Amino acid sequence: MSWFEIATKKLGFPTIELFVKAGSDGESIGNCPFSQRLFMILWLKGVIFNVTTVDLKRKPADLQELAPGANPPFVTFNGEVKVDVNMIEEFLEEELRPPRYPRLAPRHTEAHTAGNDIFANPGEGSSEEIDADAAGDLPESTRSFLDGPHLTLADCNLLPKLHIIKVVARKYRGLEIPAEMTGVWRYLNNAYRQEEFTGTCPAEREVEFAYLDVAKRIK
Repeated sequence: MSWFEIATKKLGFPTIELFVKAGSDGESIGNCPFSQRLFMILWLKGVIFNVTTVDLKRKPADLQELAPGANPPFVTFNGEVKVDVNMIEEFLEEELRPPRYPRLAPRHTEAHTAGNDIFANPGEGSSEEIDADAAGDLPESTRSFLDGPHLTLADCNLLPKLHIIKVVARKYRGLEIPAEMTGVWRYLNNAYRQEEFTGTCPAEREVEFAYLDVAKRIK
């Protein structure tokens, strides 16, 4: 039994280990919105957990035995391996529940699907467009985040993807998110003030490196 397992058991916490994609140096946190999504969830839950970066080019034999055929992110919870991101999210929300841990599921139904098609090609997205001829002005949201004043599961899903778009568009296309998109900027600026987001972000160079070949192919 590792020191981490001993410590968590003594404190009455579950033993949770998060395995995430390693960066280009094989050690730092790599670019992976799914890894960051789970990292944010565990941080927001306030639970004690251990993070291990996995170099996909030199995946250790013990990890191959732990989760055969699976690539990060995956989680072990009291020794049980969980490998599907959506199922891990549901499992953590069920197991780490109030009163000891905060509830992270969003209350507003629209928050659940926000940004689901953010990486889709033009014309392939599922989001409905706003009718430009609709009568009256749509009210601007005053929420700090998708569901309200606090980060939820919906933000853990969207923010890592939105950050990637911001970094990649600037690096390879010289584009910035338009200033007139005030709602997007308010959302991002609020997120960049949250350590649960900034503390789980990969270095920008890792995001740029991950999309280098993609940028070359679409020039």
